[in-house]
Amino acid sequence: MDLQTVMTILLQVLVGGLSLGVLYAIVALGYTMVYGVLQLINFAHSEVFITGGIVGYFVFHALQDSSMNGYLKLVLACLAAMIVSGALNVVIERLAYRPLRGAQRLVPLITAIGVSLILQDTLKFVVGLTGMFDLSVTLPKGFTSPLTKFAGIDITSLNLQVKDVILLVVATLMLIGLNLLVNHTRLGRAIRAVAHDRQTAGLMGIDSNRIISLTFLIGGALGGLGGVMYAMKYQALNAYSGMAPGMKAFSAAVLGGIGSIPGAMLGGIVLGWVETLLGVVSLFSALPGLHWLSYIKAEYKDLGGFLALILILFIKPTGLLGKSSTEKV
Repeated sequence: MDLQTVMTILLQVLVGGLSLGVLYAIVALGYTMVYGVLQLINFAHSEVFITGGIVGYFVFHALQDSSMNGYLKLVLACLAAMIVSGALNVVIERLAYRPLRGAQRLVPLITAIGVSLILQDTLKFVVGLTGMFDLSVTLPKGFTSPLTKFAGIDITSLNLQVKDVILLVVATLMLIGLNLLVNHTRLGRAIRAVAHDRQTAGLMGIDSNRIISLTFLIGGALGGLGGVMYAMKYQALNAYSGMAPGMKAFSAAVLGGIGSIPGAMLGGIVLGWVETLLGVVSLFSALPGLHWLSYIKAEYKDLGGFLALILILFIKPTGLLGKSSTEKV
């Protein structure tokens, strides 16, 4: 294996890992928003996320026979998924979490797990266990770049797909939008006030119940959008498809510093790069002195991602961008 091949593989890992990482980040932002206000890990977010993907599938395919532009179909599918997932998250908060707000922290945590199981079985009843939902977006499959080299590296074999670019654009817009919302709007100031001290915020005229509901609405909407992006990337989902990406998105939020919006994005990208690199690292075993890499199989990439999480938390327990202060969003 020559240097050119190595650099091409590494560039492909960079692109593929970035695409996977921003997908984790989109879902992780939903965990972060809720945790920032209530210090609650909403384990039902995985099912809220995949509900959005299923809703997006139905909307997209309802429009499939129309002459509407493929990009517009995708936008409408995303909007429908965000509305339904946001509303579902608000209902979950109102019925399952709000009555337990004064209870010990372990009680709502167990409740979140119970809500997750209920939603899984509900989705199984609605869409079935083995039914695969193909969200084949009628968009170009990839790009034909006029460039043949980048920084001296041959990029003619680089696999850059439209859906990867869409994921990156959506994640960037979400990060910018959430930062503007939290740091530069009246609602954002109210969210930060409730996150800092709910009782004092109430004394200052802030309706904490309303702010918490709006936070769940935003978090659920982000999860629904992530579900459509997941369906677009992998083109298949069922009632239990949210478990693995939801767990990894939660890990990404912890890795970046749960409660930190930029941290959720950074944690997702780091986790995506680690997983993608471990998936191809055995290819480098042909290099001199690296034959031991052949023992690292692609199946170990999930394990490697969690080991990276543990290692980073040993070094920095609050996560990459986490702070020890009480301000969480």
